[in-house]
Amino acid sequence: MLPIGSAAPDFRLHSTPDQQYSLQDFSGKNLILAFYPADWSPVCGDQMTLYNEMLQLFRKQNAAIVGISVDSKWCHQAYMQSRNLHFPLLADFEPKGAIAKAYESYDDQEGQSLRSLYVLDADGIVRWNYLSPVSVNPGADGILDALGKINAKK
Repeated sequence: MLPIGSAAPDFRLHSTPDQQYSLQDFSGKNLILAFYPADWSPVCGDQMTLYNEMLQLFRKQNAAIVGISVDSKWCHQAYMQSRNLHFPLLADFEPKGAIAKAYESYDDQEGQSLRSLYVLDADGIVRWNYLSPVSVNPGADGILDALGKINAKK
């Protein structure tokens, strides 16, 4: 994983067929990057649903969240609608896994993102990271702790 204190690599990825996001779109906010293996898998579904339920707590910490997997923008659009998600899922589809690789969060053998988390401060600096086993939902405690520490330094 990228080390604490490093600058986050830039990205521009589709969330839906007509909507893209870049790192600059979140300038001035803390940003949670939740890399995950795939839409429609049970653990990923639980993880993204939990983060959807935590949105108000994240916003109180001046934070936004995005999920990133190698699924397509069409898959993400259907998945976000079916789960009623209110944060973007970004398609690291082509070239496959390029952003996950830049964040050292890609499993070459499986051809998918690892289940990893990053918390970036408002300047795009990595302040916390966590790599979870693929079969384990990492929850939100570490994210909230990291956001609390970032905001306490202000």
